[in-house]
Amino acid sequence: MNILAIETSCDETSVAVVEDGSKLHSLVVNSQIDIHKAFGGVVPEVAARSHIEVILPAVQQALDEAKMGWDDIDAIAVTQGPGLLGSLLIGVLTARTLAWSKQKPLYAVHHILGHIYANWITDGPEYKTPYPTTQPEFPVLALIVSGGHTQLMFGTNHTEWRVIGRTTDDAVGEAFDKVAKVLGLPYPGGPSVAQAADNGNPDAYALPTPKVSEEYGFSFSGLKTALLRAVQAECGVGHDFPSFELAGRLSDAQVADFAASFQKTAINYLVSKTRLAFENLSPKTVIIGGGVAASLPLREVLSHEIPIEIEYAPQILCTDNAAMIGARAYYQSKHQAPDDPFTLETQPSWPL
Repeated sequence: MNILAIETSCDETSVAVVEDGSKLHSLVVNSQIDIHKAFGGVVPEVAARSHIEVILPAVQQALDEAKMGWDDIDAIAVTQGPGLLGSLLIGVLTARTLAWSKQKPLYAVHHILGHIYANWITDGPEYKTPYPTTQPEFPVLALIVSGGHTQLMFGTNHTEWRVIGRTTDDAVGEAFDKVAKVLGLPYPGGPSVAQAADNGNPDAYALPTPKVSEEYGFSFSGLKTALLRAVQAECGVGHDFPSFELAGRLSDAQVADFAASFQKTAINYLVSKTRLAFENLSPKTVIIGGGVAASLPLREVLSHEIPIEIEYAPQILCTDNAAMIGARAYYQSKHQAPDDPFTLETQPSWPL
């Protein structure tokens, strides 16, 4: 079953062709990072306009790269939510129109479940990091870490997934973005903090491990503030000093040390919660998804702390992409009826 999938939940316009939920025939990702970098974050209206400009060419490019025509496509899949309303609207309207005009069944996919199912893709074009050699075996423990989401999920089969822990405030990716701003590093924060951390001492500054009442819950607001206070103390200024002026008072070595210290604390925190859930729930497989799942330090620490072999999706399949949406849609098609292209609406705040 060949599925053409569309993902436009935030600032990537992505289209892919996925076969049977496991083989990737093509993947097109038009990133808007350079557009939003000047603003230090995603501007929703700008993102939506950019999606309009590239969505149809991306659909055709995905078909061309897969060497397929519409007769080879069996279904359409699209991210229904959660995400930015304007961005979601472009993808959903495009998918609805294609499903109606090409007479293909339509499957609406939850973005977070998509991140999970990136780990089910085991074949496709070569990337810098390899595909898993086997698909995850249930029960599965999944750590989802991105700019908008930080949560632990537990699945017993393709239709039974539940959230067992989530952040009470900032997502980890959002925290990295805010820390990057304090340190004068470019957007997006995750990659820029990681790059700076390569030259820093992770033990230079002692940052507190956040504490929450929920057993598998997360909180990153306090850790972000602790980093800010440590930078202010290092610069010898008070709490009322503008945070955007702090970076000018730091040396390159100090920036690297702060980046390394924050990254170490955040990763160890994520891994400690994941290990606790692993010990209590005894899953057969542990996977990670979301943009922060591309972090090699996170992968290294998790592999060291979890006493089973973990296979990771290629890094390009961790950030927002349509391949994961096509993979999830395949398993949905086995258990549920297609969605109606005339009535399908976006769900920007779609809960799991």
